[in-house]
Amino acid sequence: MTHRPTLSAIDYGKGDIGVYRFAAPTYRVPAIPESPFTGRAHDLFAAEVGVQVLGGPFAAAYTEGDNRNVVATDTMKNFVLKHALAFEGATLEAFLDSLGRAFFEAYPDMETLRLTGREVPFAAAPVRQGETFVPSPVLLSRSRGDCGAAALLVTREGVRELESGRLGLQLLKTTGSSFASFARDAHTTLPEMHDRPLLIYLDAFWRYRDPAAALQTGTGELTGYVASEQVRDLLAATFHDVNSRSIQHLVYEMGVRLLARFPQLREVRFEAQNRLWDHAFSDDETGRKVHTDPRPPYGRIGLTLTA
Repeated sequence: MTHRPTLSAIDYGKGDIGVYRFAAPTYRVPAIPESPFTGRAHDLFAAEVGVQVLGGPFAAAYTEGDNRNVVATDTMKNFVLKHALAFEGATLEAFLDSLGRAFFEAYPDMETLRLTGREVPFAAAPVRQGETFVPSPVLLSRSRGDCGAAALLVTREGVRELESGRLGLQLLKTTGSSFASFARDAHTTLPEMHDRPLLIYLDAFWRYRDPAAALQTGTGELTGYVASEQVRDLLAATFHDVNSRSIQHLVYEMGVRLLARFPQLREVRFEAQNRLWDHAFSDDETGRKVHTDPRPPYGRIGLTLTA
């Protein structure tokens, strides 16, 4: 073999690192009209973290099997967990930022990192106190629903890209949505629906004008930080308010309201799926209807808005 192919890009790392840090600082954010969320009140920081090393002097590990410069991915896992012990901030974005800087300090061969995090949401369980219920100071309940997320691309010069998000929203509106007057041809069998229940799966993402607003390491009130819980609630409030003509119409209105509520954002992005249930049976006399889960494939809608 006379010609050797060019090694164009390399990366390696560790994913799905579960981090559960007790005695984590709490934080507050300014209230908004669409959400009751004003901050994390319990002291558990929980997330699944991913580390991806991009480029660097690791080519010999691929071409020659020479591992002398390679930081084992198990070492990366331990480094993430040990760093969580020292982390003094309160948000996922701040944790990933400080983690990147710590990696660069410890491993001089690393040049670029992609760091990702997905919150593992826990909420204080309600417990009885006298004649009412209050949040437990010691018992947390894990939610299997939507969660906050963040992704950073970092170099030794600092953060090159930062995107925050809220993943896994599943929102059902029983009335006040429609889909009609769309293009029809010989391939069209879908009936027009002037009022329909609508179930969407939704992931929302946003970017800051100044990433420093997302990377605050202090505690107390984080002015300028956009909490994913507030984004979740604002999107739900928009769905409640708007009589949408399509999912495209709905996510556009969500984006407009999100940018208006948080002027510190420069971009919002949505990935939506139409999971409208299939109709099974109905009774015209009683108005009762029964639906079942839809069969794939599913409609997919994407949108990016820039302020």
